[in-house]
Amino acid sequence: MKNKELFFALVAVMLFVSGSMHAQSVPGEGVQQFGDLGDLKLQKGGVIHDLRIGYRTLGTLNVERSNAILWPTWLGGRTEDLLPFVGAGNLTDTGKYFVILVDSIGNGASTSPSTSKAQPLMKFPEFSIHDMVESEYRLATEVLHLSHLHAVMGMSMGGMQAFAWAVLYPDFMDQVIPMAGSPQSTSYDKLLWTSEIDAIQLDPAWNRGNPARPLHRGLALAAEIESMNVTSPNYRVSHTNSKGFDAFVNGIKKNAKGGPGVACNQIRQRQAIISLDLPVELGISMDQLALRVKSKMLIFIPTQDHLVNPDPARRFAVAAGAPIIVLDSPCGHLSFACISVGPIVAQFLADPAAVHTQTLHEEVVSP
Repeated sequence: MKNKELFFALVAVMLFVSGSMHAQSVPGEGVQQFGDLGDLKLQKGGVIHDLRIGYRTLGTLNVERSNAILWPTWLGGRTEDLLPFVGAGNLTDTGKYFVILVDSIGNGASTSPSTSKAQPLMKFPEFSIHDMVESEYRLATEVLHLSHLHAVMGMSMGGMQAFAWAVLYPDFMDQVIPMAGSPQSTSYDKLLWTSEIDAIQLDPAWNRGNPARPLHRGLALAAEIESMNVTSPNYRVSHTNSKGFDAFVNGIKKNAKGGPGVACNQIRQRQAIISLDLPVELGISMDQLALRVKSKMLIFIPTQDHLVNPDPARRFAVAAGAPIIVLDSPCGHLSFACISVGPIVAQFLADPAAVHTQTLHEEVVSP
C-alpha cells in the first residue's frame, strides 16, 4: 500500500521466535536484485516486453533447498518496505528461512509503466494478479532455480497473490498465508478501486491518457478516498478530532504527489485488483476452487476491513477447511498494526497442525 508509514507500525507490535542459521550463505543479503525474464505473455493476451522483476533475498537456503519463503509486495509497495518484517525476531525469521521478497509488476521497481522504455505509461498493457504470480513463478524457477517453496505469504495485494499461488500452482509450496487478501474482488472492492482510478483521471494533467506533468490533484483525491477505507470510521473518529482534521488531510495531500509514471503505475495495479476473480478465471465455483488447494493454508481476516472485502476469503477458507485468524479491531485493513499476529505465523510455519481458527482482539489500554 502507499500508506506504508502505517504498515511500519507493524514492526513495533509483532514478536516472533528466532532460530539457528543453516549453511550455504547467500551473498548480498537484502540488496535489490533483478531477474531478467524477457517477454511475459499476459492472461488477457498482451505481452510485457523485457520484463525485469525486482527481488531481495535474506537468510540462507538449506542443503535440501526446502526452506524458501516467497513474499510479494502489496499495492504500490516495494521490497524495501518489507525489510522491517524480515530477520531474527520478525515476521519471517531468516535464521530458519530463506526469504524471497518480490516486487510485484507495476510497483516502479519491477518493470512498470513508469520504467518501461518499450511500453511507457498507458502503453503498458493491463496485467492481472495471475500475471504477477506467473512472473514470480518464473523468477523462482528460472532465476533462483527452485523447484519448491516452503511457503508463500503476503499482505493485501500480496495476499491476493498468495491465494492465486495456492490454486494456480498447488503443488509448488507446502504452506500459503494470505493476510487481508482475497481470491475474488467484490462489487464493493471494484467500486473503491474504480473511484480511485477515476479520481486520478479527473486531474486536468491526465490529458486523455497522455500525461506529461505531475498529477498532484488526482493522486491526492485518490489518496483521500483510500484513507476513508483503509481503517474503520470509528478508528478515524477516535484518531483525528475536528481540530486536527485540516492537518490530517493536508498530510494526505503532501504525501500523494507524483508524476505521470506514478499515476500510471497506480492505475494499472488497481486494474489488476479489479479484474481479480479466480473462480470465474478457472470456470469453477468458489467451493471447487478451494478443492484445488494442496498446501496448508492460514487465512487472516480483519473483520472491519473496508479496503479488501473479507467475504470471499472467508468463504474460501471454509470450503478449504483452512483455519481462519479473525482480527477484531477498528484498525480495519491495518489491523496487523494493532494486533500482534507474529507468534501465530511463526507457529504455523513450524507446525501447521498446531494452529486453529480463533479470534484475536485488540487490547484496549486504559488511560
